[in-house]
Amino acid sequence: MENIQTTKTQNFFRILLGIFMIMAAIGHFTYQRADFQAQVPNWVPLEKDLVVILSGIVEMAIGLALVFMTKHKVKLGIFLAIFYVMVFPGNIAQYLNGTDALSMNTDQARLIRLFFQPVLILWALWSSGALAYLRRNRIS
Repeated sequence: MENIQTTKTQNFFRILLGIFMIMAAIGHFTYQRADFQAQVPNWVPLEKDLVVILSGIVEMAIGLALVFMTKHKVKLGIFLAIFYVMVFPGNIAQYLNGTDALSMNTDQARLIRLFFQPVLILWALWSSGALAYLRRNRIS
């Protein structure tokens, strides 16, 4: 997979997203652990704490990689976009069940979060150059 040249603005937002992912991972392991457990849908066939720890590990790895592994930024952007799609059912469950967690204590706040998920997906794809890569390879 070829590496795509990205602008300074894209690089800034890729690194910022990586830092956000690292911070989220720290929350998974520490002070927000119970809040993240509350977001795991009941139908997930694993213990909620295990899901939170595993997703925290993924978030830490992808966050560090986004910041430091620039040669693989396209792959990382695609992987992060897929990760955001995979955790989206947790956001839907939080909204449908009215679960208070992560400072989302109203239905309105939980609903707004649902619309923010596509923004995160696009952010991951755009800032990593993956969006340009996918467009280029779709046309070719």
